[in-house]
Amino acid sequence: MESLDGAQEGEFQEEEDEEVSMEDTSETSEEEDVEGNWEDERKGSRKLPVSPEDCGSYKTSKAKTSSEEKSLCHNTTKYVPPSVRRADEVMDDKKREELGRLKKTVKGLINRLSEPNLASISGQLEELYMANSRKDMNETLTDVLMNACVTAAMMPVRLMMEHVLLVSILHHTVGIEVGAHFLEVVVRKFDEFYRSDAEGKECDNLFALIGHLYNFHVVHSLLIFDILKMLVSTFTEKDIELILLLLKNVGFSLRKDDALALKDLISEAQNKANAVGKKFQDQSRVRFMLETMLALKNNDMRKIPGYDPEPVEKLRKLQRTLVRNCASGRDTQLRVSLESLLNADQVGRWWIVGSSWSGAPMIDSNSTKTQHKLPVGKMSSKILELARKQRMNTDIRRNIFCVLMSSEDFLDAFEKLLKLGLKDQQEREIVHVLIDCCLQEKTYNPFYAYLANKFCEYNRRFQMTFQFSIWDKIRDLGNLSSVTFSNLVSLLAHLLKTKSLSLSVFKVVEFSELDKPKVHFLRQVLYTLLMKTDVEELTSIFGRLADNPKLGMLREGLKLFLSHFFLKNVQAHKSTEEASLLKERVELVSRTMQAKESRLKL
Repeated sequence: MESLDGAQEGEFQEEEDEEVSMEDTSETSEEEDVEGNWEDERKGSRKLPVSPEDCGSYKTSKAKTSSEEKSLCHNTTKYVPPSVRRADEVMDDKKREELGRLKKTVKGLINRLSEPNLASISGQLEELYMANSRKDMNETLTDVLMNACVTAAMMPVRLMMEHVLLVSILHHTVGIEVGAHFLEVVVRKFDEFYRSDAEGKECDNLFALIGHLYNFHVVHSLLIFDILKMLVSTFTEKDIELILLLLKNVGFSLRKDDALALKDLISEAQNKANAVGKKFQDQSRVRFMLETMLALKNNDMRKIPGYDPEPVEKLRKLQRTLVRNCASGRDTQLRVSLESLLNADQVGRWWIVGSSWSGAPMIDSNSTKTQHKLPVGKMSSKILELARKQRMNTDIRRNIFCVLMSSEDFLDAFEKLLKLGLKDQQEREIVHVLIDCCLQEKTYNPFYAYLANKFCEYNRRFQMTFQFSIWDKIRDLGNLSSVTFSNLVSLLAHLLKTKSLSLSVFKVVEFSELDKPKVHFLRQVLYTLLMKTDVEELTSIFGRLADNPKLGMLREGLKLFLSHFFLKNVQAHKSTEEASLLKERVELVSRTMQAKESRLKL
């Protein structure tokens, strides 16, 4: 209370002071006008308003209309005394000297860059980012890297990948503006060289840089497809050479990310080749490009000469190690088109959070109004009501549930769930909600199984969470309804068939103390595996289990279970053909486990 009273007294005191100063101002305003005019005349200048608006009010209040005063009002040239000018020059020299030292430091680090010291060099560059302005660092680093990579001769692939990997690491650890600045400079420079028809290999090196920026998850495939479409549309010999260069570097990654877009691009290239390909003197280059595209379409790596995915995979593994504590993976990919990058000065750099920009609004107000009229809100309210009924009682669970219910397919759901940006414990909620929704469906929906498979492929931590969740369900089999029970069987069978989970998921089962629900559950899952899986896949699934020497008890339990519940009296429950096939499969997996086991002992 005392501090409040003190504050109030302070405010009152300020108000009184303000009133006094206002009175003083009114009394002395005439004197100041006279003194001010005399001072202006003595200095040979007049005090000018800051803005044209002030200028107008100033002229109205003083009733000055002469042409001389009007011209003075618009003249904003400011006189700078020599002493201030010298200080500015000294500041400029000092800044230039600092930037020179910074460039020398960065260049020294880049010159020593290699795979073994990537971690230490990226760490030192992070420290430089902390000590200097990001603008200076981005410009300096980009300048040094461009001088190192964009040469008249073709840059060695391994060396270029290491330079791009460094950018990717800083893009994840420092901030996306690092990768965004480098990408924009590279794309603009590529466009400049591409249009200039230069004889050197600068254009090829710049194009390879863009490809590797995609390889190391700095930029989205959208940009790569934009450039490829541009090259296919012009379709000169130089374009074919560039297309081949890019497809060799990132073709299979493009197929994995967007197979449909790649298929459209291939058909467009084939049509273009049929139309204008005969004009080329060297037909073999066009034929080779089409064969490469066909190999990509069929996922046949052998048909692409010199293709070796190992170096990229090795560096990607190193990347995951170095950025594991930061926002890694596809969350930080810049989803930006070629047109947006080339017109960044006109449309703004919307892909960089917090980037300043002044220009025409990018989104028309009419289009925003139309968006609000769409029935998205109604659909969302229905889903939210459904979420409430399903007891999704936290914001995170509700958000995950809404994404699952409103997605077009499992790939759409996967991308949207990743964009929620959940971390650690929150991320595990995806698995819990997914399994809960799958088990509560009236009839089994494979959508959940495919989505679960996608998450297991994406990161091992999801695999572990799925395993723990299914362990909980196995322990509680006696309390599940028949529909829930059946859905769990189908989900687990799918995850085992796709190798998202291994048979070690059954290690929580005590084979010596089996009750009826567990026997029923194991029989259904194993029967689905044995009867609906190819022989090679079946051997691989059971072979994975047998590879681990710690799972000896589980192997013995499974062999005993298979012989007791599948081989005994099998003719009584199945047809002759089905019984013989089942017996053959059981013996096969038993031999697989036995063979592995004996080899391990030796």
